[in-house]
Amino acid sequence: MTRYARIKALSARAVRPTHFTFSALVLALTGCASIPDSSNDVQPPPMVTTVGVKEQPLAITRSEGPLSPVPGIEPMVARSTLPVAASAIAEDPRDAVGPVEDPLSGQPMVLGDANAREDLWARVRTGFGMPTLDSDLVRDHERWYASRPDYVKRMTERGSRYLFHVVEELQRRQMPTELALLPFIESAFNPQAMSSARASGMWQFMPLTGKDYDLKQNMFRDDRRDVLASTRAALDYLGRLNKMFGGDWQLALAAYNWGEGNVKRAIARNERAGLPTDYESLNMPAETRHYVPKFQAVKNIVMAPQDFGLTLPPLENHPYFVSVPIRRDIDVSVAARLAGLGLEEFKALNPQMNKPVILAAGTPQVLLPYDNADGFIRRLGNFRGPLATWTAWVVPKTMRSAEAAHQTGMSEVALREMNRIPPKMLVKAGSTLLVQRSEQRVQDVPEHVADNAHMALAPDVPPLRKVAISARKGDTVAALAKRYRVTASQIASWNHIDDETRFRKAQSLVIWQPVKESGASRRDTASADKSDRKLSRRELAQAAREERLNASKSGKSGKAAQREMAAAAPHNRAAAVKGTRISPTRLARK
Repeated sequence: MTRYARIKALSARAVRPTHFTFSALVLALTGCASIPDSSNDVQPPPMVTTVGVKEQPLAITRSEGPLSPVPGIEPMVARSTLPVAASAIAEDPRDAVGPVEDPLSGQPMVLGDANAREDLWARVRTGFGMPTLDSDLVRDHERWYASRPDYVKRMTERGSRYLFHVVEELQRRQMPTELALLPFIESAFNPQAMSSARASGMWQFMPLTGKDYDLKQNMFRDDRRDVLASTRAALDYLGRLNKMFGGDWQLALAAYNWGEGNVKRAIARNERAGLPTDYESLNMPAETRHYVPKFQAVKNIVMAPQDFGLTLPPLENHPYFVSVPIRRDIDVSVAARLAGLGLEEFKALNPQMNKPVILAAGTPQVLLPYDNADGFIRRLGNFRGPLATWTAWVVPKTMRSAEAAHQTGMSEVALREMNRIPPKMLVKAGSTLLVQRSEQRVQDVPEHVADNAHMALAPDVPPLRKVAISARKGDTVAALAKRYRVTASQIASWNHIDDETRFRKAQSLVIWQPVKESGASRRDTASADKSDRKLSRRELAQAAREERLNASKSGKSGKAAQREMAAAAPHNRAAAVKGTRISPTRLARK
């Protein structure tokens, strides 16, 4: 079947026909220098940049290489390791998903729009709306990209999955389309990019900024890596910055990279000094000073690639992926097999998944390539076996991982590995653990758990109690630590003092010590110890008398008598030591 015939077959499954654009997905010029290409030893252009909404330069880590082609469909055998009761939740697997939708509009898709054959590059160029920056830094970056055509080609392939959808959203908002090139600068259009400062996703959101823009981050998913959600949030943020700086896009981009507060302070400094407050006049870190020129260089190359000796591949005007609504929990591996995709390709389109299961209550849709969505729905209808083998379990009380494993029917090693529980840690009550499904746990995860799942850990140590102590004049923290059998750093931390403090006057402090046994237990233990001590003294006294008596009767020396007594009475609790007399043990003072 030809690709066009497959597209027609896909459109026949839509419930409500609506109109949308059709084409073949393309590649966008990355120009991203924040992540050097490992092949050919290509070095990054001047002043590596990475992330928006942060105060420090960041270095992104990611895997290199162009996008791999969609693998062929392999024969699939349904494998079930669960009891029949756990596998029979969805009698009709087709109920697990909805009709194919446009990811942006949410409407069922109908294919065949005449505009679909337009060139996406031309669509991007006609939407340019930012003022041009002309400087030596721009020309530096232009030369860097122009001298590395293979690098540019590989970087554009990374953006081929996502560029169409970014352009669609920009034009819907009536924003300049050159903003679609910004992820090339931020992350090389890698939605799984993670910086050393924990900025994540192709738009590089910091955790707090992501929460400000409704990007959920919990143990099951991180929406900073979600292609559609992060694009929505990034364009919301860029639009807000543009209004904040009076419609100046260059200042807005500087704020996206450096932080809005820093840009405001830089403007205020120039105002106090009577200096201009435009982008090029501000005193900024080197990364931010290169950020907009680098962006301008990529824009110039996209506008006229022939001027730089580069050729951009033709881009058709249709999305690479479509949206398939999810209605039942489904394992990531099962979804990938049903779609005819390799696991890495599936994760590249759905990078927000933190766990090996997709929760329908927290994930409204999955994204699949155009040519795979129809096959996914067909195979799902014929699938026999459990769609999900994992579920969530909320810990009812604080417990060790061994007890949690026993209650969930898993091995402790598997439970700790799946949930990343370090050794010697307690799982606190209310934590959510990912566990295998069983006959007792067959229902899909509810929405309140999917949206608020978290895990809290505590050290597995004996319970402690707070004890008040007194430091005398001249005492040191080290002396107190030795006296109370704790460390100097602990006393310093508990009392907010330096661990080298010497007290000039008496002072009250606190320490934490293990909780002692109950009063009854302590009395019983003390009584037993006291009886043992009395018995020991009587035994030793009796042994000494017997020694003297035997020695006088036999006429043997004291040393010989000691040796005979030790051999004849090994049960005595006193040891016969060569060269010493056996005498009662002196009790230690309390």
